[in-house]
Amino acid sequence: MTAPNSLAARDIAYVLHPYTDPRQHEQTGPLVITSGRGVWVRDAEGREYIEGLAGLWCTALGFSEPRLVEAARRQLARLPYTHGFAGRSSEPVIELAERLVRIAPAPLAKVYFTNSGSEAMDAAIRLVWYYNNARGRPEKKRIIGRRRGYHGVTIAAGHLTALAYTRAGFDLPMRHLFFELTTPSLYRDGLPGEDEEAFADRLAAEFEALVRALGPETVAAFVAEPVMGAGGVVVPPRSYFEKIQPLLERYDILMVADEVICGFGRTGAMWGSETFRIRPDILTVAKQLSSGYQPIAAVLISEEIYATIADYAHRLGTFGTGFTYGGHPVPAAVALETLRIYEEDRILDHVRSLAPHFQARLARLADHPLVGEARGIGLIGAVELVRDKRTRAQFDPKLKVNARVTAHCQARGLILRPLVMDTVGICPPLVIGREELDLLFDRLEAALDATLADLEREGLRSP
Repeated sequence: MTAPNSLAARDIAYVLHPYTDPRQHEQTGPLVITSGRGVWVRDAEGREYIEGLAGLWCTALGFSEPRLVEAARRQLARLPYTHGFAGRSSEPVIELAERLVRIAPAPLAKVYFTNSGSEAMDAAIRLVWYYNNARGRPEKKRIIGRRRGYHGVTIAAGHLTALAYTRAGFDLPMRHLFFELTTPSLYRDGLPGEDEEAFADRLAAEFEALVRALGPETVAAFVAEPVMGAGGVVVPPRSYFEKIQPLLERYDILMVADEVICGFGRTGAMWGSETFRIRPDILTVAKQLSSGYQPIAAVLISEEIYATIADYAHRLGTFGTGFTYGGHPVPAAVALETLRIYEEDRILDHVRSLAPHFQARLARLADHPLVGEARGIGLIGAVELVRDKRTRAQFDPKLKVNARVTAHCQARGLILRPLVMDTVGICPPLVIGREELDLLFDRLEAALDATLADLEREGLRSP
């Protein structure tokens, strides 16, 4: 029988792969993953890998968790589908919404379900606009994000994803509605001699200056990930959001926290908003909500926003938005079981106990000749690769040095992901053990050494 990743199979069933060069993959084919258990996955040739990015930042409980498999089977057997339109719902959806509200940051009180993080952000934008129309402020529609932010690739969310590779060829963004501020990266965007506090002060002043220039009456929301994920795992200065928050209140601007990656323990708290003292008016979740086992996402909103929207919908006669699979009972049942496991197995305690060792191993990589900065919090981190540590000069992007590192990782049984700015992201399942964590970093360090040797041999970096 022909292996799934053979040339014949590629010729028959070629598909477009996100964030890759299609012509390149016509030649090489994808890495076909066929099974997984715990933090390990196996490919079609029988090779095993540590899944060091938890799939796509999502498989918090690892692979083949039997309780999640059984939750899906049980719900499929009982009620495989119903929708949430026209006043209908299902028991797992109602229970999941109640549980989310109980653990959510104040003042979040209502839940709207979608299928993905991108859809959740689209829905959040629609709700922001609807809310301001309801308040008689139709001009208050502009939304501010940050450079290198990632909020999805649907049309609305894609306008907020400020990464060049997601915009090229897609006619994004619409500049009259969506605006960007400096990435909160002290390493890459700080001024010479600027410390964290001064950097945060400058970014808050930049935010206020933009709001005043646009007109506060036109600015509706500020959208931000607590820790920027696909933008390079950027951890903001500790006081950054604390300085932004009063400005949001002063100018009547909603805080939309994108917790698609940070939510459910990744930063060492249940929410990244807790870690960085964000007070969200709207919050989006996905990924770890079901540990990636089923597609589900949600938008959480405050009671004040809900009441305003509900009153406006009553005047209009209906709330005219929804998704066929939003609030699907099977993903809801799996997400509900995921939240039970987080609580019963004390996953957050495990993250807190392991995070110091994760961060210590990560910090050691800062001494490597290729690493300009090693940064992270909780069980998420990254290394940013540089050509010159002293000047922080970067490699020519065409060299794809971070992709070379992840290729060497893969050859050593470790899956990581190259990100922007020659960064390599690290985000293992939350259930990873200490020995597995050490093995992950041992393999990453070996991959960095192999990449350095390649560059020196090719004359692209002096020994």
